[in-house]
Amino acid sequence: MGFVPQYQNSQNQNSQNQNSQSLEDREAHFQPFQIVCLEHTTLCLYAEVVQIVETRDLCWARPLALVNDFSREDPSLLPEESTRLPALYDLRQGSDLLLPKVLFRQAIDTEVMPLLSQLFCNVEKAEDTIATHQLLNQFIRQVWQAHPDVFSRK
Repeated sequence: MGFVPQYQNSQNQNSQNQNSQSLEDREAHFQPFQIVCLEHTTLCLYAEVVQIVETRDLCWARPLALVNDFSREDPSLLPEESTRLPALYDLRQGSDLLLPKVLFRQAIDTEVMPLLSQLFCNVEKAEDTIATHQLLNQFIRQVWQAHPDVFSRK
């Protein structure tokens, strides 16, 4: 599935600002129904906050979509004629996640609105759902491996 975000420049600037902060420096004050984003490499997981578990610093999140934004890759690694567009994977039929809230950032309106409109226009096949959820599983494992200190906190 192709997805062409119109927010690409503002998202990249925001991502650079967010990534310059360490995870520990992020102070997350999320509310139920708010859309949040968990970024790792070229992937962005967008999810709706169900609840914040303050006693354990966890975010109960309902995944909406996983976006593979190829524009975040090092341009020198891409072929010059590359026209790869960000891919959008619908996760609305999957399981909720319970992850450390420090991994998330608030999603910006200009990045969420095009994403939501694209999600509600798509009709997905059942076999695509299985592959998409395997991709989410792999993404969560990569996040866990990249931030073992965040997951080992008590």
